[in-house]
Parts: sequence; C-alpha cells; structure tokens
Amino acid sequence: TKDPLPKYLDGSTPANERKKRVDAFQSGVGDVFLISLKAGGTGLNLIAADYVIHMAPWWNPAVEDQASDRAHRIGQQRPVTIYRLVAKGTIEEKIVNLHQHERDLADSLLEGTDMSGKISTDMLLQLISGD
Repeated sequence: TKDPLPKYLDGSTPANERKKRVDAFQSGVGDVFLISLKAGGTGLNLIAADYVIHMAPWWNPAVEDQASDRAHRIGQQRPVTIYRLVAKGTIEEKIVNLHQHERDLADSLLEGTDMSGKISTDMLLQLISGD
C-alpha cells in the first residue's frame, strides 16, 4: 500500500527507525523520501529513487555528490535526474558558484593545466560577499 505522506530522515533518526524508513522507501511504500544532506550522505542505498533534489548546497560539493550517489548504485534500473534548487541573489547561489570554480580548478589540475594561481583570497572573499 502506498503511503501518501513523505518519509524523512535526519540526524536525530534512531538507527533502527532509519533502517525501517529506508527499507519502506526501497520497497515502494512511499514516493517521497526527505533526507537531510548529512544524514543521507553516507551508508545509504536508495536505488528506488528516480529523482534527487538538493534544496540547500553544502560548502563541500563532494558531500552533495556523495548524497546524489545514493541513487546511482549497482542495481539502479532507471535514469536518475538530479535537481539543485537555488534562488538568485542568495548565499546559496554564491556557494554554487564557488563549487563550480572548485570543480574547474580540480579539472584543470587533472588535465595538467594549472589554474591554481587564478583564485586569490580577494576573489574568494568577493564570491562570498557578493561585491
């Protein structure tokens, strides 16, 4: 039987209840599973998910990537669509811009083109302050 109410998981969810909620979602009992980023970042296999929606970015983009990867596990039979909801002109937008710069920097280092000297303390402060 489908449960119309969303399941949720956060850092205060006891381990035994956490397992019950994950198992219920995986077996198709509910269609929506709300998980705090840090609580859902590690140790979960959520191959029943078709969509991942990030509501607030984390300072470290790897945390978001790891949370998204909960749905991209062995056994996933369907495509997974990932959305990131970000309001224009907010600190979240600045964090996402910083994430992109970090990814570009990492890519350039892996490709052998050095961008590491292209970000300065002033540039980082500008991204954060929005000036």
